[in-house]
Amino acid sequence: MRVSPLRRKPTIDDVARAAQVSKGAVSFALNGRPGVSAATRSRIMAAASDLGWSPSSSARALSTARSSAVGLVMARAPELLGADPFFPPFIAGVESVLSERHQALVLQVVREGEAELAGYRRLAAAERVDGVFLTDLRVDDPRPGLLQQLGLAVVMVGRPRGGHALPSIVLDDRAGIAAAVQHLLSLGHRRIAHVAGPQSFVHGADRRQAWSDALAAAGLPLGPCVVSDFTAAGGAAATAELLAGSERPTAIVYANDLMAMAGLPVLASHGLSVPDDISITGFDNAELGAHLAPPLTTVVTDVFAWGVAAAQALLAVIEGVQPADVELPPATLVVRHSSGPAHHPAP
Repeated sequence: MRVSPLRRKPTIDDVARAAQVSKGAVSFALNGRPGVSAATRSRIMAAASDLGWSPSSSARALSTARSSAVGLVMARAPELLGADPFFPPFIAGVESVLSERHQALVLQVVREGEAELAGYRRLAAAERVDGVFLTDLRVDDPRPGLLQQLGLAVVMVGRPRGGHALPSIVLDDRAGIAAAVQHLLSLGHRRIAHVAGPQSFVHGADRRQAWSDALAAAGLPLGPCVVSDFTAAGGAAATAELLAGSERPTAIVYANDLMAMAGLPVLASHGLSVPDDISITGFDNAELGAHLAPPLTTVVTDVFAWGVAAAQALLAVIEGVQPADVELPPATLVVRHSSGPAHHPAP
């Protein structure tokens, strides 16, 4: 008589395959942890029930184990990281919290698009991190939905578009751009141009909108606007494009310091002196900006504090606490010598 083989006991991998989610999402759902949508949790629980899955004592022990690490996926060209004004102080703020809690930061630098989404999938599949920061929010951003599906704890860094249940650390940078425009208006400027960042980024679109709103509030038509990419090369090309227009602006509001600094030699090559012939303002308060000739008028945000608040919030989410959104103090303007009176304001 043949003896029937014993049926293999279903595992968490079987549940993940049946529910078409990651092992991390199954672990979050079965252990009642936040970060999984209600629909995904229901699908996972139904798959576990259908398979007759039940946790073993070793599985219970594993389910409470954590990686003691959090992740940050940066969509950047690696060669541009050294000049990035945001991420070094942001990471410093994050590390100031993580080091005290004996947590590690797992950093992935990828290209935008599918490579970025794949980076999050790798982190979830390998169970290398307990949660992730979501930076550089997009106007139409697929990442919050993906991360909820993957079962990763998430904190968004910035002001999201649309409704999201994920906690956010928000800093209003629109106030800084508005202050820059108002400062230039007070100096007599009426032809105020803008070199914008990518409009697919929420902060790029917000800064452009703040510039146009401030001009509209003053009863002025929009000056010329060139959309660029936040890089030095992009800022130089955008500056040259503005100067090639039919009517030269008397001031330029740049969406970041890197583009403003790259614009200076372009202005000089056209025989323009800053601020005597044209005024410029930046955004980010990059350290080098204070040592230019002339020193750059710029918008200041406390990026280190942003990193601190984001790390504290993410660790709270990992511990099962859903923190309220954190609103940091708004951006402010630091006036230096790259902005001065308009000698030939428009009528």
